[in-house]
Amino acid sequence: MPNSKQLFKKILIWRYKHISERQFVYVLSVLVGFLAGLGTLILKNLTFFFHDILEGKFIKDIHYLLYFIFPIIGLFLVYYIKKKIIKKEIGHGISTTLHAISKRSGIIEQYKIYASLLTAPITVGFGGSAGLQGPAVSTGAALGSGVAQLFHMNTKTRMLLIGCATAGAMSSMFKAPVAAIIFAVEIFSLDLAFASLVPLLLASVSAVVTSYFFLGKDVLLGFKLQDEFQINDLIFYVLLAIGTGIASVYFSKIYFTITNFFKRIKSDFHRLIFGGLAIGIMLFFLPSLYGEGYGLINNLLEGNTQEALKDAGYSLDFNNVWTVISFLLLITIFKAIAMTTTFAAGGVGGIFIPTLVMGSALGNVFAKIINQFGGNVSESNFTLIGMTGLMAGVLHAPLTAIFLIAEITGGYELFVPLMLVAAISYAFTKYFVSNSIYTVELAEKGELITHDKDKNVLMMLQIHKLIEKNFKPIHPDMTLGEMLKGAVAKSSRNIFPVLDKEKHFLGIVLLDDIRPLMFEQEMYDKLTIQVLMKSAPAIIFHNDSTEQVMQKFKESGAWNLPVVKDKKYVGFISKSKLLSAYRTKLIEVTV
Repeated sequence: MPNSKQLFKKILIWRYKHISERQFVYVLSVLVGFLAGLGTLILKNLTFFFHDILEGKFIKDIHYLLYFIFPIIGLFLVYYIKKKIIKKEIGHGISTTLHAISKRSGIIEQYKIYASLLTAPITVGFGGSAGLQGPAVSTGAALGSGVAQLFHMNTKTRMLLIGCATAGAMSSMFKAPVAAIIFAVEIFSLDLAFASLVPLLLASVSAVVTSYFFLGKDVLLGFKLQDEFQINDLIFYVLLAIGTGIASVYFSKIYFTITNFFKRIKSDFHRLIFGGLAIGIMLFFLPSLYGEGYGLINNLLEGNTQEALKDAGYSLDFNNVWTVISFLLLITIFKAIAMTTTFAAGGVGGIFIPTLVMGSALGNVFAKIINQFGGNVSESNFTLIGMTGLMAGVLHAPLTAIFLIAEITGGYELFVPLMLVAAISYAFTKYFVSNSIYTVELAEKGELITHDKDKNVLMMLQIHKLIEKNFKPIHPDMTLGEMLKGAVAKSSRNIFPVLDKEKHFLGIVLLDDIRPLMFEQEMYDKLTIQVLMKSAPAIIFHNDSTEQVMQKFKESGAWNLPVVKDKKYVGFISKSKLLSAYRTKLIEVTV
């Protein structure tokens, strides 16, 4: 009786004989879409489970007071799970997936399949002001990478299946299969050719069918467009676009500022306490910041402002429109703060849905102010368009913003203002914030995947694998004779690194430079290496990107460049080895 490994090997052999590579990729894309959809459903249902428990009747009478304590309890549980069960860094879902694509050839650690499933529902279900889209992508991407590794797929297919998983997670979350494909292409810079489009379509459809099968027709955002686009409102949409652009810049800047502030707190436990108390205080005064915020969005879209703000535990006259405007502006301002604090304190979640909450509140405020001064605009339409503007600006994903809002609401009649606001908001934000929250760290390291194939291939190269170490180091106080006897005679290389006693790199000596002196024995004891060496541009290990390395080769005209780490010599990289590795990687990711 064959064991499982032998049986799986026979399946692989049968597949190679009877199913073409392209057909098998189609099969895997359906499987990955199903798994990503299932993972997303588990995330959502676990979150709803915790939310229902905490909203239960047995604590309803004191529920308002417990807003303060719920997030702290959730963060403590997540802290414990991280330390005792997972014991590894989880990271932000989309950012870590982008890093895996650019620097790990699509290899994602398999613990990330369950890491977000365990922690994100607790974070959000207990009131953490974050979303589930990032964790859903993280889970799906890990599943896609795992499936690709299981069936021994090449790097290009592995990355494609990660894109399929991303589309599947998005499709299952919002039941928006078209927007899901655009999201995968826009965020992960996938090549939208026929070879990749069909798997993305299959994965997206597979995931959305899975969602319909388990959840029926229930959707997170169930609003259907009621008011038509009016050409007279165009100037107001331009003003809204500028407003969402400003809000997007604010969102990004506040995220970077709070994140950097919490990094100064060295202890994870201290970050948890400080962040948990901060979130609790914000929720005490602004209960609408609790959890993801779908209730707020749906009520604003339906025009149920009092229902949207009913959780406020203190007496406010929500029949007064200026009170409502003030409260919604506070939600707009503090949603980004609460979300970032949730992450910084150790919570696990995503930024996608908080942008929708912030955008819906801002758009609704715009409409109410316009109507108070004699205008007559649709509050629901402005709420939708506000969501589009924030998404386009914060995520740097204007196409995703347009198609997601249009698809989930049936608002295709709003395409003109959707496109206008998305374009202006994105351009405005891009001018002040060159990279999104997802990509800023990767961009700073030169590790960000783009639609530039040459740059992508260069970025995927791993510098440490190109370093050669069979060079004979010499010291600055050595004489020419000592160098010839101790280094030149024992080396097959024509370049010699000059190091001090602490192995700090000082310069190089080229064999070509000393060749005329090799037969002048009277110079052997007179010339020292300190006189003969010359400086050379060095590659800074872990700092210089592959693109920067290529630029240094170009500017110096050298064939070999030294690599240093903390000013200490590591080895050399040759231009020939770098170009050879580039050609190999290019074939690997394009064939």
